[in-house]
Amino acid sequence: MKGPSHEGMVTSPLDFHPVVKLPDDYWVFDFSRGPQSDFENPYEYSIGKYDERRPGMYTMPLFDGERNHHVGLDIGAPAGTDVYAFAEGKIHSFGINTEDGSYGPTIITEHTVSLPVTVGSNQIGSTQNIWVLYGHLRLDSLDGLEKGQTFPAGHRLAFIGAEEENGGWPPHLHLQLSIDEPEGFDLPGVVTQDERLQALIDFPDPRLIVGEVY
Repeated sequence: MKGPSHEGMVTSPLDFHPVVKLPDDYWVFDFSRGPQSDFENPYEYSIGKYDERRPGMYTMPLFDGERNHHVGLDIGAPAGTDVYAFAEGKIHSFGINTEDGSYGPTIITEHTVSLPVTVGSNQIGSTQNIWVLYGHLRLDSLDGLEKGQTFPAGHRLAFIGAEEENGGWPPHLHLQLSIDEPEGFDLPGVVTQDERLQALIDFPDPRLIVGEVY
C-alpha cells in the first residue's frame, strides 16, 4: 500500500522533530498476510505498522514460535540513514542485542513530554516520562555514548544499520515507546496474542511522536 503524499517531511501533530526524515512517498506494508519476500518495494522508504499480527515472520528461537504481534513501528530506509531524537532527553541505556533476529545495536532514550490523553470526547495533555527504543542500528551509533548524556530535540542519535549488523533484517528502524522504565537496553518488540492487550498499554503507539504516517 502506498503511503500518503506529504509536503516535505512527516511531522507529529505535536510538532516533535522527525525521527527519520521521510520523503513525500513511501510504502506502507501489510504484514498481516505474512512475509512478502517476493515483493519488490518500489520506494526507498517504508512503514511497518504498529499493533499488527505478522504470521510466519518471526521464526528464530528468540520468538518461541508464538510471539508474532508487533508492538513497535518499523521505518524502512537505506542503511546509514540518520535517526534523530524527537524531543530533548537523555540516554537511558545502549548496547548490542546479539540474538538472531533481535535488534542488534540498540539505544534507549528517556524523555519527559506531554502526550495527548483522551477523556470522554476531550483530548488533554499528560506530562509523563517515556522511554523510546531505537533498534536495528549501525554499530558505530553506539560510539561515544554515555548513560545520562543529554541531548536536544533534533539531535542525530544514530544511523540505520545494514543487515549484517542489525540483527539480520532488511535495513529499518524499529521504534518503540514504553511507559515503564526498561531493564537494560531491550524491550519485547513482538508479543504473543495473549499478551497483546497489556502490551498496547505498556508500549503506546509510536505515531504519538512521529505523526500519522499511515
